[in-house]
Amino acid sequence: MASVIHARLDDDTDSLRSELQKQLGWNDSQIVREGIKSLSALVHTNGKRKIIGLGQFRSSISDLGSNKKRLKGFGT
Repeated sequence: MASVIHARLDDDTDSLRSELQKQLGWNDSQIVREGIKSLSALVHTNGKRKIIGLGQFRSSISDLGSNKKRLKGFGT
């Protein structure tokens, strides 16, 4: 069964919604559905986070990007 959502929009968001309706010809429900799908694609992670940059390094230490001991404090 479909869910019903009631939302209060500020003036800026309502203006964006109105522009989307004009440009796309969508109703409010379509805008909300597609907006949720778009946002989900941006924040959705496929399981475990991956660290970019794993591979060979000049130091010949191959686990620079995956060794928890070496990553301690990184990104904080």
